[in-house]
Amino acid sequence: MRGDDPKQGANWSYISPEARVPKEHPLRAIRTMVERALAELDPVFRRMYSPIGRPSIPPELLLRALVLQLLYSVRSERLLMEQLDHDMLFRWFVGLNADDPIWDVSVFTKNRERLLKGDVAQRFFAAVLRQANEADLLSDEHFSVDGTLIEAWASQQSFTPKDAPTGKDGTPGGAGDFKGQRRSNETHQSTTDPDARLYRKGSGQEAKLCYLGHVLLENRHGLAVGGILTQAGGTAEREAALALITQVPRAAHVTLGCDKAYDSADFVAHARAAGVTPHVSQNTTHRRSAIDGRTTRHRGYEVSAFKRRLAEGVWGWCKTVGLLRKTRHRGTPRVGWVFTFTLAVYDLVRMRKLIAVTA
Repeated sequence: MRGDDPKQGANWSYISPEARVPKEHPLRAIRTMVERALAELDPVFRRMYSPIGRPSIPPELLLRALVLQLLYSVRSERLLMEQLDHDMLFRWFVGLNADDPIWDVSVFTKNRERLLKGDVAQRFFAAVLRQANEADLLSDEHFSVDGTLIEAWASQQSFTPKDAPTGKDGTPGGAGDFKGQRRSNETHQSTTDPDARLYRKGSGQEAKLCYLGHVLLENRHGLAVGGILTQAGGTAEREAALALITQVPRAAHVTLGCDKAYDSADFVAHARAAGVTPHVSQNTTHRRSAIDGRTTRHRGYEVSAFKRRLAEGVWGWCKTVGLLRKTRHRGTPRVGWVFTFTLAVYDLVRMRKLIAVTA
């Protein structure tokens, strides 16, 4: 018998969003870890919000929505609100009932600004790492560091001379065809994102307006234990590596795997002075490497070179899934907030299976 095609849908549903999500769904483990991290941030949220006035979007719901945005590569807040409106899985993860109204995108963005101004991303990252440490997933002896370019939300035509004449509306003129002109960060600046720098990591590559993201990994499971975003520059990677390895909780003497960009005498000297054995990939192209056989002869040097490839997995996920190939924000503070938050979500994805195995 052929079934009917009713034009009028049912008016009532007695199945909760919790019951609609399969028990083995991958988001269940991630949501449990997110809930534990948010519980630790409750005192921080209490200090950020006034006890009187009109209630805002709860910060817990807002952060869960931002986690979903990265997990499912939703490229804008407007699309995120549309997804929340019709997707029961999204509603369950954020903590909304089936009949709860969805926030206006402008209201969501304004409430997000409060979190961007605070140190919420770093605290959330630290709360996630504490869960990894409790599950004995972190190594305190062997680390790897790497950097990558994050393209800024600014066009090449916005990179104009600092002393360029301004138009009637106050904007610098001269934007247009810049071929044949010599441009540098000393004489030019982006009018769209002044913190972005024109930079390229290697010869023969295109110079772009970008930032530099740096990540510190522990070598046991490849979890990110530190991250920092800086302006692009020739020495930024080495300076950030020293800052990260000295701030992370570690043993007295550790190893640090690095690529050829870190093979310099000053970086090796500063690392050794801090109790760090730099397992730097030797750069012998028209030069002499800063490390010799006293370091490369050990078996640990080969292991560090192999483990250093875990950083490529971090950048691959952050750029293709985590929306960091080209940032959607401007300014070092905002881009750095999103960068740290993305590393925290990456760890959650990794820990989803690791904690289940070790529990």
